[in-house]
Amino acid sequence: MGDYRHILVKQADDTVRITMNRPERRNSLSEEHLAELLAAFRAAGDTNATGIVLAGEGPVFSAGHDFADVAARDLLGVRRLLELCTELMRTVESVPQVVIARVHGLATAAGCQLVASCDLAVAAESAGFALPGGRGGWFCHTPAVPVARAIGRKRLMEMALTGDPVDARTAEQWGLVNRVVPDGELDRAVDELLARATRGSRASKALGKRTLYAQLDRPEADAYTLAVEVMAAASQLPAAREGMAAFLEKRHPVWPE
Repeated sequence: MGDYRHILVKQADDTVRITMNRPERRNSLSEEHLAELLAAFRAAGDTNATGIVLAGEGPVFSAGHDFADVAARDLLGVRRLLELCTELMRTVESVPQVVIARVHGLATAAGCQLVASCDLAVAAESAGFALPGGRGGWFCHTPAVPVARAIGRKRLMEMALTGDPVDARTAEQWGLVNRVVPDGELDRAVDELLARATRGSRASKALGKRTLYAQLDRPEADAYTLAVEVMAAASQLPAAREGMAAFLEKRHPVWPE
């Protein structure tokens, strides 16, 4: 699925696995690394896969932006870098597949942003999460955007203002990750959750994911207006028709492509 310098991409059966592979740089997100991740997610989105797993090689999931890259840029250059990063995060949300983060070690700044941008996340007990800009000189403005939507205002303020890391169990309680498991059980837990989250019609789930993100940040009345129209239209699609017919006929569904 393409030649990359900073990531590894493999597809097996219905799952594409995208692994950040800059362990010597703590999987920090240089422009090249971000561009490769964006290309890989776009390519995976065009496959017949039902799930995507995002992982990292080495002792750290991702340390966030590569300061060597950032420090060499002027204002316009940094803006371009942040726009590229934002495009990656929005693409993770917009691909039709279920995207799950496999988190071990630290996920800091834009690395934490990546976790928050995935649909689901499973963390090893050794994992930690931080928005460290609050105790440094460059505040984590953009990483805070999806983190806020995952954990709420007061918890975001604590992470962003202190910059202190949050352990995996706290991240689970706060809603940043779905599961925390012993390190040795991480892969099994990722595969188990992904298998449950990808059951059913691929087309129906893709529409569902897109609509969920579209309505999440709207006022309730607007969210209902959107959801009613999409759900009514979806009732006429082949997947919904087959699902209802199979239920009524007491048989297993045969999902259309």
